[in-house]
Amino acid sequence: MNKSMIVGAALGAAVATAGGAVAAYSFVGGPRHAEVLAVEPIKETIRTPREVCKDVVVTRQQPVKDQHQIAGTVIGALAGGLLGNQVGGGNGKKVATVAGAAAGGYAGNKVQENIQAGSTYTTTETRCSTVTDTSEKVVGYQVKYDLDGKIGSVRMDRDPGDRIPVEDGRLVLAKSGD
Repeated sequence: MNKSMIVGAALGAAVATAGGAVAAYSFVGGPRHAEVLAVEPIKETIRTPREVCKDVVVTRQQPVKDQHQIAGTVIGALAGGLLGNQVGGGNGKKVATVAGAAAGGYAGNKVQENIQAGSTYTTTETRCSTVTDTSEKVVGYQVKYDLDGKIGSVRMDRDPGDRIPVEDGRLVLAKSGD
């Protein structure tokens, strides 16, 4: 073998080795993934109103037919007048009759008023109110990562697990096929 052939072979081997090294470096191209340090779910509160109804027993006052208690007043006045008429004689009898009628009318009015106030009935009514249910929904993830010694943070739509893929020095945030 001549000298130029040996030099050419050595040079060819050196170029091939250098080319392989460059190709391997560009294939590896630095880190292939970023290490995930922390994942924090980002949540949204959802409020949903709904109506809740229940049956309740209610006590009501009976409707009053004689709102001014006229019947009680008249009956009381008659009874009081009769009783007052039994007392005394002459002009005293007249005064006692009038006084008995007045007192009896007042007493009859109050008795009827108390009877009407105590006259009640019970019924069942449906009472409704609006309540709000709350729930939480995960809308994303705040991810803290380490890429080649540099700490960073990114919001992702999914939990990336332990690693985030890297291409050309950039994070690959979407799954392939998305």
